[in-house]
Amino acid sequence: MFDRVSLIGIGLIGSSLAHAMRKQALAREITGYARSEATRAKALELGLVDRVFPTAAEAASDADLVILCSPVGTYGALAQEVGPTLKPGAILTDVGSVKGAVVKDVLPHVPQSAHFIPGHPIAGTEQSGPESGFAELFTNRWCILTPLPEAEPAAVERLADFWRACGSNVEIMTAEHHDLVLAITSHLPHLIAYNIVSTAADLEEVTSSEVIKYSAGGFRDFTRIAASDPTMWRDVFLNNKDAVLEMLGRFSEDLSALQRAIRWGDGDMLFDVFTRSRQVRRSIIAAGQDTASPDFGRGAPKTP
Repeated sequence: MFDRVSLIGIGLIGSSLAHAMRKQALAREITGYARSEATRAKALELGLVDRVFPTAAEAASDADLVILCSPVGTYGALAQEVGPTLKPGAILTDVGSVKGAVVKDVLPHVPQSAHFIPGHPIAGTEQSGPESGFAELFTNRWCILTPLPEAEPAAVERLADFWRACGSNVEIMTAEHHDLVLAITSHLPHLIAYNIVSTAADLEEVTSSEVIKYSAGGFRDFTRIAASDPTMWRDVFLNNKDAVLEMLGRFSEDLSALQRAIRWGDGDMLFDVFTRSRQVRRSIIAAGQDTASPDFGRGAPKTP
């Protein structure tokens, strides 16, 4: 599908893309960039890339598709570095969980001869690093593209075909709508998970290890989410703060309503909320976005 694809960042998403491209023969050559010499060596050892470079500009040179796979807070500097190296007709995209800030940071550095099409594969695990990737990560998961109004339709469709070949379902929407939707479906749940685990860690000192010793399934699920990459999620919240704060305000109001129901013994209100919430879970499973199994439908990473 592409002669040369460049992965700017070789963590969970970058390495999984490499596996998927190898499996589906989507690129004649894969080049990569990583700041760490150890990461570059591991990427070569695992066969994720054909060549790896210590600078993003070298990795992106002469590539047909350049994918920013690092934390969103790094995108501005990386775009400034790779922009001058993008050949005419090249597609520059990303995998960030925020889109409005990405457009603001990246677009000024993209030459008019190249195509900038922001993207976000809604897939992941709590693992990180080049060893964590696997080709099936994107299978039956959504990838959202947020092309600008002036984007060339043929380039957008070519990128959409790439993600479909990696196993994803593709949806097109505006960057603003993406950030609002992801604020409630992804960003706020992570913020809550980080907070509840942090609170439990403080209580751990008071309860003499009983919080960990008697962890129930609900708390363990929170700890899985809270084990996600701190750098990535710090950048997400700093770059999507308006939408996150809006959703956090709504969540706080609803939480206060539950608090009042518990205080005043309003069992009917609690039952109604819990019933509607249960139905959401069943709808997600029915839509094929998860399974009833306790591993969140991710399964064990498969060796290439």
